[in-house]
Amino acid sequence: MELSSTHISAYKRLVGFFAVFVALTAAVAVLGVVLGMLGSFIANGGTTLSWQFLTEFPRNSNTEGGIWPALAGTTFLVLLMTILGVPVGTATAVYLTEFAKQDSWFARSVRFAVNTLAGVPSIVFGLFGVGFFIQFMGDGIDSWLGTSSFGDGSLLWSSATLAVLTLPVVIVSVEEALRAVPRDLREASLALGATRWQTITKVVIPNAVTGILTGSILAVGRGAGEVAAILFVGVTYSSEVLPSNVTEKFMHLGYHLFVLSTQSPDVDKTLPLQYATTLVLLGLTFLLNLSAILIRSRLRKR
Repeated sequence: MELSSTHISAYKRLVGFFAVFVALTAAVAVLGVVLGMLGSFIANGGTTLSWQFLTEFPRNSNTEGGIWPALAGTTFLVLLMTILGVPVGTATAVYLTEFAKQDSWFARSVRFAVNTLAGVPSIVFGLFGVGFFIQFMGDGIDSWLGTSSFGDGSLLWSSATLAVLTLPVVIVSVEEALRAVPRDLREASLALGATRWQTITKVVIPNAVTGILTGSILAVGRGAGEVAAILFVGVTYSSEVLPSNVTEKFMHLGYHLFVLSTQSPDVDKTLPLQYATTLVLLGLTFLLNLSAILIRSRLRKR
């Protein structure tokens, strides 16, 4: 028995309605989970969150006081990580997209390395930072300069470790943004007498700048919340001063939260501090993403 066109049309509408219902239910569920978590953090830590909490140093084995060293250390870490990682990742993506032959063994090797790095656990990056940045580069610099400043965990080596960790995110996102620029624009620029480098800097990158910024902010947001990668490379349990240079140890919001929840002499007493610290870390990540959205919107209007 063959179905009539009316039955087929009704069947298609039913399937379409079911697909929309499933997708909408999933979206509402995700939104509900996020709002529920945020509501729990606000309810338990909102009363602790204050200006004094943000600007004071921790006291009494981190069970009292504020998170100013951890907040400042996280900010320094993110800025230095961005300076070290984003230019390298962007340059790599430009080479793979604009210069390298797509079927060459070198381009395939670089892409294989990028994909491999994306799947490596963050704790492995921490061990890499100890072996390469501290023991190899740090001790080498100390031997060359006759100092003892670089052969230990520090803000510099932690930032370098996170820069390596976030390289795959930057490279993949920037490469996709560059590939999204129409080939006709490149050909028109070259036909008008521009060199390949002028075409890249004057045509390709300006048209891909929103995607580049998006990828960079995603990488920065991931690095800001990473803890395992910096456990052995420079983060410290507690500090009464801010780092005065990049060769000193520092506090980190994520590690501070880990310490409060597992290493504190009175974990129950620090629960309000834990929730308030979580709110600050979420707020920092939200500000990074919001900044990316605002910058991207402004550049698109231009």
